[in-house]
Amino acid sequence: MNARVEGSAGDGQAAAVELSPGEVAHVLQPARIIAFEGPSRGREDRLLNLAGYYRRKRWVESRMAGPSRFVLGVPAGFQFKALELPDGSDLLFDIRHVLLYDGRMTLESRFQRVKQALVTRDWVRMKFSGGGLLGLISAGTLCELELDPERPVYVDTGCLVAFPEQAQMRLAVYGNPLASQQMNYQWELKGTGKVLLQPAPRDRSFESGLRQDSLLRRVLREALPFGGVFIK
Repeated sequence: MNARVEGSAGDGQAAAVELSPGEVAHVLQPARIIAFEGPSRGREDRLLNLAGYYRRKRWVESRMAGPSRFVLGVPAGFQFKALELPDGSDLLFDIRHVLLYDGRMTLESRFQRVKQALVTRDWVRMKFSGGGLLGLISAGTLCELELDPERPVYVDTGCLVAFPEQAQMRLAVYGNPLASQQMNYQWELKGTGKVLLQPAPRDRSFESGLRQDSLLRRVLREALPFGGVFIK
C-alpha cells in the first residue's frame, strides 16, 4: 500500500492511496473518500456494532481492496501523514486521529486509568498490531519526541496523539506559580520510545472539522440511503 499527499495544510490536502492485488485498507471516515478507481467490489462499507462504534467512533467503516486506487480529502487546517508502523510497536493512539489503517493490522483496545479518561474524555486508546501503514490526520504537522526513562517530558493534554503503552504518565503542571496559571494541563511522560504530537491542541474546531455530530445525526446520515446528501 502506497500513499502520496498533494496540497498544503492551509488549503486542504488530497491523499492518494494505491493498493496492489491482495492488499486491503480500512478507512475509518468513509465520507473522506472523494474518488475511487477499481472494481465496485473493491469497496465494501459495513455497519459496525456497538463495540465497533465505541472503539472507532464511527458507525460505518470502508474496506478497500486492491487492485484499486482512491483519494482521501483532508480539510483545510489539517494534515495527513502516512506512518509505517513496525511489527511489535507498542504505541497507543487516539482513534480520532486515525483515518485509515493497513488490512494486515489488528486493533486492540487498551483501557485508560480513571484520571486519564477524565482528562481525555475517552476510556480507550487503540493499539495496532501486525505492522503496516497508518494514515493519520492532525491539526498541523505531526512531530516525534523521544522519551527518557529519567528526565520527564511535559506534553499538552490536547496535543498528544500517541504514546508508548509502557510509558509512565501522570497529570501535572510545571514552571513557577505564574506559569502554571497560564498553562493547560500537561502529561508528564517518562519511559522509552517516541510520542507523536500535533502542534495545536484538539478543540471544538478539530471536532467539527472531522464531523463529530450528534449520535442520532450520524446514525441517520450513515444508515439512510443518500443520508449524507440530505442530512447535513
